Amino acid sequence: MRLIKKVTCGLLAVACVAALATGCGKKKDTFTVGFDAEYPPYGYMDDNGDYTGFDLELADEVCKLQGWELKKQPIAWDSKDNELNSGSIDCIWNGFTINGRENDYTWSVPYVDNSQVIVVSEKSGINDLSGLAGKTVGVQAASAALDVLSDEEGQKALADTFGKLQEFGDYNTAFVELEAGSVDAIAMDIGVAQYQIKSRGTGFKILDEHLNAEQYGVGFKKGNEELRDKVNTSLKELKANGTFDKLAEKYELSEMTCLE
Repeated sequence: MRLIKKVTCGLLAVACVAALATGCGKKKDTFTVGFDAEYPPYGYMDDNGDYTGFDLELADEVCKLQGWELKKQPIAWDSKDNELNSGSIDCIWNGFTINGRENDYTWSVPYVDNSQVIVVSEKSGINDLSGLAGKTVGVQAASAALDVLSDEEGQKALADTFGKLQEFGDYNTAFVELEAGSVDAIAMDIGVAQYQIKSRGTGFKILDEHLNAEQYGVGFKKGNEELRDKVNTSLKELKANGTFDKLAEKYELSEMTCLE
């Protein structure tokens, strides 16, 4: 009987070691953020070939407080749900709109007020939303702007007046097509629009009429309140110690933040 007990205890000890080796019961030490690598100023590749942006720097500061190592995982935006549900990423953090998706994810506190807007060439002659009738309007696939233009309670009636609503994988490509005249306008987030226009110089404008107003948050897999709560705690600490506001100022987003 004693021999059996010793063998059993030995097997349990081996199982525990194996579990720790495979990560079972192991304290979390990495934080994998899924983001669109062509979505400045929230997430993008800089001139040195490094991924950076307001959201990624904010995530890095959260990791410093939590003692985690940040892993930046660029993803195809229309595959974000598969990445999250498979466990390839811990969250979606990249100018991610809460509104209309409230029940699809477990959300952090909102931290940026945002609007969906229309960008056109200054020479287009388009000055308001009614001027988009019969025009080709570009939008990113699986984006909040596309959701707004597809929603009966949103701006679908407006989209029905377009000659064509053309989807792109990213907004850099959409701007190339706008410059070339292949599309007449782009529907997109105001923060991204402002960044693109500034980085490309003159020649573009944002229409005064906005498509909607919304807020950004960090999206976690449905039910992952534990990780959400840790990130929320760190975000509020970063707001209190001034780090959040410094990053917002760096990326010229100070007027859009809403974190309390």
